[in-house]
Amino acid sequence: MLPEPTLTRTTLSAFPFKTTLSFEPLIAYWQAHEDDSNPGLAMLARAIGERVAEQPWARGPITDMSLLECNCDLVETLMLAMFPPASFKTDISGAIAPFQRFSFYHTPSFADVLLTANKTIKQPLNIDLKTLEIYTTRMAYQLILDKVYGVQMPHSGAITFTVPDYSIGLYRHYGVDFNSTFLDVRVVGGPRPELTSEQIELLTRNPHRLSLWQELLPPEQFELEGFNILHLVDVTDQEILSELKYDLLERDVLQASDRLEQIQEKLRVLFGRPFLQLGIAAYDEKKQAFVDFGRKINHSFLTKQLHSQDAGSGFRQIYSQLWQDRQPLVLENVETADIPEDLRQQILSLGIRSAILALLPYGDDTVGLLELGSPNVGDLDEFDVETVAQFVPLFAVAVKRNAEEIHTRVQAIIKEKFTAIHPTMEWRFTNAAQNLLQKVEDGNRNAEMEDIVFHDVFPLHGSSDIRGSSTARNEAIQGDLIEHLSLANRVLKKAAEFQALPILDELKFYVNKNLRRLRQGIVSGDEVSIFESLRTEVEPLFEYLGQNTPALRPIISQYWSNIDPELGIVYKRRKAFEESTTLLNDAVSDYLDEEEDKAQLMFPHYFQRFKTDGVEYNIYVGASLVENKPFDMVFLKNLRLWQLLVMIEITRRTAALKPQLPVPLDTTQLILIHSQSLSIRFRQDERQFDVDGAYNIRYEIIKKRIDKATVQGTGERLTQPGHIALVYAQQREADEYLEYLDYLQDRGLLEPEIEELELEELQGVKGLLALRVKVKVN
Repeated sequence: MLPEPTLTRTTLSAFPFKTTLSFEPLIAYWQAHEDDSNPGLAMLARAIGERVAEQPWARGPITDMSLLECNCDLVETLMLAMFPPASFKTDISGAIAPFQRFSFYHTPSFADVLLTANKTIKQPLNIDLKTLEIYTTRMAYQLILDKVYGVQMPHSGAITFTVPDYSIGLYRHYGVDFNSTFLDVRVVGGPRPELTSEQIELLTRNPHRLSLWQELLPPEQFELEGFNILHLVDVTDQEILSELKYDLLERDVLQASDRLEQIQEKLRVLFGRPFLQLGIAAYDEKKQAFVDFGRKINHSFLTKQLHSQDAGSGFRQIYSQLWQDRQPLVLENVETADIPEDLRQQILSLGIRSAILALLPYGDDTVGLLELGSPNVGDLDEFDVETVAQFVPLFAVAVKRNAEEIHTRVQAIIKEKFTAIHPTMEWRFTNAAQNLLQKVEDGNRNAEMEDIVFHDVFPLHGSSDIRGSSTARNEAIQGDLIEHLSLANRVLKKAAEFQALPILDELKFYVNKNLRRLRQGIVSGDEVSIFESLRTEVEPLFEYLGQNTPALRPIISQYWSNIDPELGIVYKRRKAFEESTTLLNDAVSDYLDEEEDKAQLMFPHYFQRFKTDGVEYNIYVGASLVENKPFDMVFLKNLRLWQLLVMIEITRRTAALKPQLPVPLDTTQLILIHSQSLSIRFRQDERQFDVDGAYNIRYEIIKKRIDKATVQGTGERLTQPGHIALVYAQQREADEYLEYLDYLQDRGLLEPEIEELELEELQGVKGLLALRVKVKVN
């Protein structure tokens, strides 16, 4: 449980102004409303005026705090100006003497959250006394500038207090607004200090230089009279989610147990569950297994028990269900939940009585599993799923990044310090290397390479994807396997005419069974299992038959003539498919590289290209990327128009290439419009750039998922052969591109119709829109 803070001071020791608690500004407020146009307010104001006249203690400075308790009816009535009865029980508000810590009037919630037993404000866990003194002094000076000199400075916003919550032994975050409506400033000891317009401008440009303020506005010449109102708003959820973003973006966050404990503590605060247990399991899609985070670190409290060969069958069953449903599994009561018995006992043995299990998706992959557990039944339920959904993408990014970092460390063994640096940014790496060398020569043997970050760069992203490549690949594999099995079946049938061997019947049965299954569709793993059976059981028999039955040699020779000599399988349709994809990818890549060289001459920029079943590329352009070269937004607009022209030509070239392909395949073109600048950081452990900061995660998520986007209401794929699709989030982005499209239509490169579409919600992304236009390919 959290310790009770002890406070011996009720004022801020370094606060430089004399302060006086007074109701005079509040009384003046009510007096001003005695003739208000609102009859109810006017009646109340006159009644308050009469009460004040009857009780002279309320006028002038108040030094005896006991008066406030003895005359609570009058205080209650006066405070209606800032404490309306309708929200008194729900608001978190309190009145304090000017910038002091004693609260003489407050709502019940304010007392529960922020006050000690003697009605003084608790020391926030996140702010020390010195920082709080500086903050309040700055606010007081801004109040003086406003009320004495008539100069208003921009509102500095609410400060955040982290306050212990003793009811659950955790803490909460509150945004605190200091309201000085009923605080007056008096000039004492002579006339006010005169300020020139230049001095006022100097003060407004330097709000944090308190020494300058004290020099121009000596504190002894001002006195603060009245009281402050503190209003608190619970911002725990926003603060925790913001902190999680930064925590989970840090390197090696999942490779240190103490860091995970800190994240677990924040989740306990978010859910208000002091005994919440966090587990994270990383999943390797290639290995089809849960793996450690490196250095034998396993943060999962469930998958640790899967190392035993006979353990965890129930967990594997549940994981398969999660993978199929793609929805979190909520176990409000583990003892009565509909789960396998061995998993129930496993969870109960860990002291967990309620739990939530959620997959960590990253694009189309599953990178891990998030586990939340509590020792109390009902602590976690369906209502918590929405909260879990807010931070699942953050954990997925962290797990994915951890996996990439481990892979990068392996690759770094065979690489130089830096490799394949883009020429546009080579100057920056040269400077960093020179700085590092200087530090080492100055005697700092532990010096590290400085961070290389380029701020305020504009991204352009595009892709040319091969439509239906997965389906075409599967059909090619299926056709080759059917032919392979058919060839083997012919040999086995012929052999049965010469020799009555039981093994021949068994092998024919195996071959025919797989033929029937394959004609219904291919299943993951069929290719490997069938090939392995043919290689280890069928083909050795062919060698025996060929040696001992000469009449079978022709048909066996025919079998081997259809087998690829290097791969040992029938490789006709797959070869045709791969030749087709290679021709398309090479055509797109070669043209893109050729045009990219020309674009570099327009203005230097960073360019990266990837080949998969299609070609994907990223471009970043901005002033920070280049050395000694001015950047203008016209260069960005030029690149955007250039990108459209390139995508049009790619569409035309791939369409013209289609008749020449062994397997006729189509391509689709996609552009992601993003008008906001962002930062990119060179990840030295990954030897590549990626966007930097939690704010830009959405851009990366969208990039990964828009290729599967569908049109709202129809389910139709956004990307279509012969078309260019442009995805955007804001109308002003579309407006710019509509001008480009109009120009290209006028040039006769695009068909006249432009579709404006709304997209179905993607996982973690909603509100996207798109333009789609057909290319004139002839």
